[in-house]
Amino acid sequence: MKILHLDTNHPLLLEQFAALGFQNKEDYTSTKKEIEQHIHEYDGLVIRSRFAIDRPFLEKAARLQFIGRVGAGLENIDTEYAKSKGIFLAAAPEGNRNAVGEHTLGMLLSLFNKLNKAHDEVCSGKWDREGNRGLELDGKTVGIIGYGNMGKAFAKKLRGFDVEVICYDIEGGVGDENARQVGIMELQQKTDVLSLHVPENELSLGMIDAKFIDAFQKPFWLLNTARGKCVVTADLVMGLKSGKILGAGLDVLEYEKSSFENLFKNTAPPDGTGRLPEAFQYLMRAENVLLTPHVAGWTVESKEKLAQTIVDKVKARFC
Repeated sequence: MKILHLDTNHPLLLEQFAALGFQNKEDYTSTKKEIEQHIHEYDGLVIRSRFAIDRPFLEKAARLQFIGRVGAGLENIDTEYAKSKGIFLAAAPEGNRNAVGEHTLGMLLSLFNKLNKAHDEVCSGKWDREGNRGLELDGKTVGIIGYGNMGKAFAKKLRGFDVEVICYDIEGGVGDENARQVGIMELQQKTDVLSLHVPENELSLGMIDAKFIDAFQKPFWLLNTARGKCVVTADLVMGLKSGKILGAGLDVLEYEKSSFENLFKNTAPPDGTGRLPEAFQYLMRAENVLLTPHVAGWTVESKEKLAQTIVDKVKARFC
Protein backbone atom coordinates (compact mmCIF):
# COMPACT_ATOMS: atom_id res chain seq x y z
CA MET A 1 0.00 0.00 0.00
CA LYS A 2 1.16 3.51 -0.82
CA ILE A 3 0.48 6.00 1.98
CA LEU A 4 0.50 9.78 1.56
CA HIS A 5 1.30 11.80 4.70
CA LEU A 6 0.05 15.39 4.53
CA ASP A 7 1.01 16.58 8.03
CA THR A 8 4.03 15.93 10.20
CA ASN A 9 3.30 13.55 13.06
CA HIS A 10 5.22 11.34 15.46
CA PRO A 11 7.88 9.40 13.50
CA LEU A 12 6.49 6.06 14.68
CA LEU A 13 3.77 6.43 12.04
CA LEU A 14 6.32 6.29 9.24
CA GLU A 15 8.43 3.67 10.99
CA GLN A 16 5.62 1.25 11.79
CA PHE A 17 3.89 1.63 8.44
CA ALA A 18 7.22 0.88 6.75
CA ALA A 19 7.62 -2.19 8.97
CA LEU A 20 4.21 -3.37 7.75
CA GLY A 21 5.48 -3.14 4.19
CA PHE A 22 3.70 0.10 3.32
CA GLN A 23 5.36 2.69 1.10
CA ASN A 24 5.36 6.14 2.72
CA LYS A 25 5.29 9.41 0.80
CA GLU A 26 5.57 12.70 2.72
CA ASP A 27 4.19 15.90 1.21
CA TYR A 28 3.85 18.73 3.69
CA THR A 29 4.03 21.70 1.32
CA SER A 30 2.07 21.07 -1.89
CA THR A 31 -1.27 22.79 -2.32
CA LYS A 32 -4.50 20.85 -2.22
CA LYS A 33 -4.90 21.35 -5.96
CA GLU A 34 -1.43 19.93 -6.59
CA ILE A 35 -2.10 16.92 -4.39
CA GLU A 36 -5.39 16.24 -6.18
CA GLN A 37 -3.42 15.66 -9.36
CA HIS A 38 -1.74 12.54 -7.98
CA ILE A 39 -3.99 11.40 -5.10
CA HIS A 40 -5.23 8.58 -7.39
CA GLU A 41 -1.86 6.86 -6.86
CA TYR A 42 -2.37 6.28 -3.12
CA ASP A 43 -4.12 3.65 -1.04
CA GLY A 44 -3.95 5.50 2.27
CA LEU A 45 -3.96 9.08 3.47
CA VAL A 46 -2.79 10.48 6.83
CA ILE A 47 -3.80 14.00 7.80
CA ARG A 48 -4.39 16.21 10.84
CA SER A 49 -6.25 19.36 9.76
CA ARG A 50 -4.22 20.81 6.90
CA PHE A 51 -7.23 21.10 4.57
CA ALA A 52 -10.68 19.64 4.03
CA ILE A 53 -11.01 16.22 2.44
CA ASP A 54 -14.17 17.02 0.50
CA ARG A 55 -16.15 15.20 -2.18
CA PRO A 56 -14.23 16.65 -5.18
CA PHE A 57 -10.97 15.54 -3.57
CA LEU A 58 -12.32 12.07 -2.80
CA GLU A 59 -13.66 11.66 -6.34
CA LYS A 60 -10.08 11.87 -7.57
CA ALA A 61 -8.84 9.34 -4.98
CA ALA A 62 -9.69 6.25 -6.99
CA ARG A 63 -7.52 3.82 -5.00
CA LEU A 64 -8.01 5.25 -1.52
CA GLN A 65 -8.78 2.58 1.09
CA PHE A 66 -8.33 4.52 4.32
CA ILE A 67 -7.92 7.97 5.81
CA GLY A 68 -6.13 8.28 9.13
CA ARG A 69 -7.00 11.52 10.89
CA VAL A 70 -4.42 12.07 13.65
CA GLY A 71 -6.80 13.79 16.04
CA ALA A 72 -10.13 13.31 17.72
CA GLY A 73 -12.68 14.43 15.12
CA LEU A 74 -13.50 13.88 11.46
CA GLU A 75 -15.19 17.20 10.73
CA ASN A 76 -12.65 18.08 8.04
CA ILE A 77 -13.64 14.98 6.04
CA ASP A 78 -16.81 14.37 4.01
CA THR A 79 -17.47 11.23 6.00
CA GLU A 80 -20.73 10.34 4.30
CA TYR A 81 -19.21 10.32 0.82
CA ALA A 82 -16.04 8.60 2.02
CA LYS A 83 -18.05 5.79 3.56
CA SER A 84 -20.12 5.44 0.39
CA LYS A 85 -16.85 4.76 -1.43
CA GLY A 86 -15.89 2.12 1.14
CA ILE A 87 -13.06 4.19 2.60
CA PHE A 88 -12.11 3.24 6.15
CA LEU A 89 -11.98 6.28 8.44
CA ALA A 90 -9.69 6.17 11.46
CA ALA A 91 -9.71 9.01 13.98
CA ALA A 92 -7.77 8.81 17.24
CA PRO A 93 -9.75 10.25 20.17
CA GLU A 94 -8.31 7.50 22.36
CA GLY A 95 -4.88 9.04 21.83
CA ASN A 96 -5.43 12.45 23.38
CA ARG A 97 -8.44 11.99 25.65
CA ASN A 98 -6.30 11.87 28.79
CA ALA A 99 -4.51 15.07 27.77
CA VAL A 100 -7.84 16.81 27.21
CA GLY A 101 -9.17 15.60 30.57
CA GLU A 102 -6.12 16.92 32.41
CA HIS A 103 -6.12 20.24 30.55
CA THR A 104 -9.81 20.81 31.25
CA LEU A 105 -9.31 20.14 34.95
CA GLY A 106 -6.27 22.40 34.98
CA MET A 107 -8.24 25.27 33.44
CA LEU A 108 -11.03 24.83 35.95
CA LEU A 109 -8.73 24.85 38.98
CA SER A 110 -6.81 27.82 37.61
CA LEU A 111 -10.02 29.80 37.15
CA PHE A 112 -11.37 28.89 40.58
CA ASN A 113 -8.11 29.90 42.28
CA LYS A 114 -7.32 32.92 40.05
CA LEU A 115 -3.84 31.54 39.40
CA ASN A 116 -3.08 33.53 36.27
CA LYS A 117 -4.37 36.78 37.76
CA ALA A 118 -2.41 36.24 40.98
CA HIS A 119 0.77 35.38 39.09
CA ASP A 120 0.57 38.51 36.94
CA GLU A 121 -0.06 40.70 39.98
CA VAL A 122 2.82 39.28 42.00
CA CYS A 123 5.16 39.71 39.04
CA SER A 124 4.08 43.35 38.77
CA GLY A 125 4.73 43.94 42.48
CA LYS A 126 1.12 43.71 43.68
CA TRP A 127 0.44 41.54 46.75
CA ASP A 128 -3.36 41.18 47.00
CA ARG A 129 -4.42 38.20 49.09
CA GLU A 130 -8.10 39.08 49.53
CA GLY A 131 -8.52 39.94 45.86
CA ASN A 132 -7.28 36.48 44.96
CA ARG A 133 -9.40 34.48 47.36
CA GLY A 134 -10.42 31.35 45.47
CA LEU A 135 -13.29 28.89 45.28
CA GLU A 136 -13.34 25.19 46.10
CA LEU A 137 -14.62 22.64 43.63
CA ASP A 138 -16.05 20.38 46.33
CA GLY A 139 -19.82 20.61 46.61
CA LYS A 140 -20.31 21.79 43.06
CA THR A 141 -22.21 20.09 40.23
CA VAL A 142 -20.21 19.62 37.04
CA GLY A 143 -22.26 19.20 33.87
CA ILE A 144 -20.68 17.65 30.79
CA ILE A 145 -22.18 17.98 27.32
CA GLY A 146 -20.89 15.22 25.06
CA TYR A 147 -20.01 12.05 26.92
CA GLY A 148 -17.66 10.25 24.56
CA ASN A 149 -13.92 9.79 24.89
CA MET A 150 -13.17 13.35 26.02
CA GLY A 151 -16.16 13.79 28.31
CA LYS A 152 -15.48 10.47 30.01
CA ALA A 153 -11.80 11.36 30.48
CA PHE A 154 -12.70 14.63 32.20
CA ALA A 155 -15.26 12.91 34.43
CA LYS A 156 -12.61 10.37 35.45
CA LYS A 157 -10.29 13.20 36.53
CA LEU A 158 -13.03 14.54 38.82
CA ARG A 159 -13.28 11.33 40.87
CA GLY A 160 -10.97 12.71 43.56
CA PHE A 161 -13.29 15.63 44.26
CA ASP A 162 -16.51 15.73 46.25
CA VAL A 163 -18.62 16.78 43.28
CA GLU A 164 -21.71 15.58 41.47
CA VAL A 165 -20.98 14.89 37.82
CA ILE A 166 -23.85 14.77 35.35
CA CYS A 167 -23.72 14.36 31.60
CA TYR A 168 -25.92 15.07 28.61
CA ASP A 169 -25.54 13.33 25.26
CA ILE A 170 -27.72 12.79 22.20
CA GLU A 171 -27.10 9.05 22.59
CA GLY A 172 -28.78 7.21 25.42
CA GLY A 173 -27.13 4.87 27.89
CA VAL A 174 -23.70 6.52 27.94
CA GLY A 175 -23.59 7.34 31.65
CA ASP A 176 -21.22 5.35 33.84
CA GLU A 177 -19.80 5.19 37.34
CA ASN A 178 -18.22 8.63 36.87
CA ALA A 179 -21.23 10.57 35.56
CA ARG A 180 -25.01 10.21 35.69
CA GLN A 181 -26.76 10.84 32.39
CA VAL A 182 -29.55 13.41 32.58
CA GLY A 183 -31.85 15.33 30.27
CA ILE A 184 -31.04 18.84 29.14
CA MET A 185 -33.49 20.43 31.59
CA GLU A 186 -31.88 18.82 34.63
CA LEU A 187 -28.45 19.75 33.33
CA GLN A 188 -29.50 23.39 33.06
CA GLN A 189 -31.14 23.34 36.49
CA LYS A 190 -28.23 21.88 38.47
CA THR A 191 -24.96 22.79 36.74
CA ASP A 192 -22.34 25.00 38.40
CA VAL A 193 -19.59 24.17 35.90
CA LEU A 194 -20.37 23.31 32.28
CA SER A 195 -17.77 21.54 30.14
CA LEU A 196 -18.16 20.97 26.40
CA HIS A 197 -16.82 17.79 24.78
CA VAL A 198 -18.81 17.60 21.55
CA PRO A 199 -17.72 17.16 17.93
CA GLU A 200 -18.31 19.94 15.43
CA ASN A 201 -21.43 19.18 13.43
CA GLU A 202 -24.75 20.73 12.48
CA LEU A 203 -26.15 20.05 15.95
CA SER A 204 -23.28 21.62 17.88
CA LEU A 205 -22.50 24.68 15.74
CA GLY A 206 -23.56 27.77 17.69
CA MET A 207 -25.08 25.56 20.39
CA ILE A 208 -23.99 27.77 23.27
CA ASP A 209 -25.91 30.93 22.42
CA ALA A 210 -27.87 33.50 24.43
CA LYS A 211 -31.02 31.38 24.59
CA PHE A 212 -29.10 28.33 25.76
CA ILE A 213 -27.17 30.33 28.37
CA ASP A 214 -30.29 32.03 29.74
CA ALA A 215 -31.95 28.64 30.27
CA PHE A 216 -29.51 27.80 33.09
CA GLN A 217 -31.04 28.23 36.51
CA LYS A 218 -27.79 29.28 38.22
CA PRO A 219 -24.79 31.34 37.13
CA PHE A 220 -22.17 28.89 35.88
CA TRP A 221 -18.58 28.51 34.72
CA LEU A 222 -17.98 27.48 31.11
CA LEU A 223 -15.15 25.27 29.82
CA ASN A 224 -14.66 24.59 26.12
CA THR A 225 -11.93 22.22 24.97
CA ALA A 226 -14.04 20.90 22.08
CA ARG A 227 -14.56 23.16 19.05
CA GLY A 228 -14.65 26.94 18.99
CA LYS A 229 -17.64 27.30 16.70
CA CYS A 230 -19.86 25.53 19.23
CA VAL A 231 -19.93 28.78 21.24
CA VAL A 232 -21.30 32.09 19.95
CA THR A 233 -18.58 34.37 21.30
CA ALA A 234 -20.69 37.53 21.37
CA ASP A 235 -23.34 35.72 23.43
CA LEU A 236 -20.68 34.32 25.75
CA VAL A 237 -19.41 37.86 26.37
CA MET A 238 -22.94 39.05 27.12
CA GLY A 239 -23.21 36.23 29.65
CA LEU A 240 -19.92 37.21 31.24
CA LYS A 241 -20.95 40.86 31.46
CA SER A 242 -24.32 40.02 33.02
CA GLY A 243 -22.80 37.58 35.52
CA LYS A 244 -24.79 34.62 34.19
CA ILE A 245 -21.44 33.12 33.20
CA LEU A 246 -19.01 33.43 36.11
CA GLY A 247 -15.91 32.75 34.06
CA ALA A 248 -14.69 30.80 31.06
CA GLY A 249 -11.79 28.55 30.16
CA LEU A 250 -11.46 28.42 26.38
CA ASP A 251 -8.92 26.28 24.57
CA VAL A 252 -10.75 26.82 21.28
CA LEU A 253 -12.27 29.90 19.69
CA GLU A 254 -14.96 30.64 17.14
CA TYR A 255 -12.44 32.58 15.04
CA GLU A 256 -9.99 29.73 14.48
CA LYS A 257 -8.96 28.81 10.96
CA SER A 258 -10.20 25.32 10.10
CA SER A 259 -6.64 23.96 10.19
CA PHE A 260 -6.38 25.17 13.83
CA GLU A 261 -2.88 26.47 13.02
CA ASN A 262 -3.91 30.15 13.07
CA LEU A 263 -6.40 32.10 15.12
CA PHE A 264 -7.70 34.03 12.14
CA LYS A 265 -7.73 33.03 8.50
CA ASN A 266 -4.56 34.37 6.86
CA THR A 267 -3.60 35.46 10.42
CA ALA A 268 -5.82 38.57 10.10
CA PRO A 269 -9.15 39.33 11.82
CA PRO A 270 -12.11 38.11 9.78
CA ASP A 271 -13.72 41.50 9.16
CA GLY A 272 -10.82 42.79 7.08
CA THR A 273 -10.46 45.95 9.15
CA GLY A 274 -7.26 44.93 10.90
CA ARG A 275 -9.08 45.21 14.24
CA LEU A 276 -9.79 42.31 16.53
CA PRO A 277 -13.50 41.56 17.09
CA GLU A 278 -14.85 43.41 20.13
CA ALA A 279 -15.96 40.17 21.76
CA PHE A 280 -12.46 38.73 21.47
CA GLN A 281 -10.94 41.93 22.86
CA TYR A 282 -13.19 41.53 25.89
CA LEU A 283 -12.06 37.94 26.41
CA MET A 284 -8.43 39.03 26.26
CA ARG A 285 -8.95 41.66 28.98
CA ALA A 286 -11.26 39.73 31.30
CA GLU A 287 -9.68 38.49 34.53
CA ASN A 288 -12.18 35.62 34.75
CA VAL A 289 -11.32 34.22 31.32
CA LEU A 290 -8.47 31.83 30.57
CA LEU A 291 -7.39 31.31 26.95
CA THR A 292 -5.10 28.65 25.46
CA PRO A 293 -4.25 28.06 21.77
CA HIS A 294 -6.06 24.77 21.03
CA VAL A 295 -3.55 22.68 22.95
CA ALA A 296 -5.76 20.67 25.33
CA GLY A 297 -4.90 17.45 23.52
CA TRP A 298 -1.40 18.63 22.57
CA THR A 299 1.06 16.91 24.91
CA VAL A 300 4.34 15.08 24.40
CA GLU A 301 2.62 11.85 25.34
CA SER A 302 -0.50 12.38 23.24
CA LYS A 303 1.55 13.00 20.10
CA GLU A 304 2.86 9.47 20.35
CA LYS A 305 -0.45 7.95 21.44
CA LEU A 306 -2.37 9.59 18.58
CA ALA A 307 0.04 8.18 16.02
CA GLN A 308 0.03 4.73 17.62
CA THR A 309 -3.77 4.67 17.62
CA ILE A 310 -3.86 5.28 13.85
CA VAL A 311 -1.28 2.56 13.21
CA ASP A 312 -3.17 0.09 15.39
CA LYS A 313 -6.51 0.76 13.68
CA VAL A 314 -5.10 0.52 10.17
CA LYS A 315 -3.15 -2.62 11.08
CA ALA A 316 -6.26 -4.27 12.55
CA ARG A 317 -8.24 -3.50 9.38
CA PHE A 318 -5.74 -4.30 6.64
CA CYS A 319 -3.08 -6.66 8.02
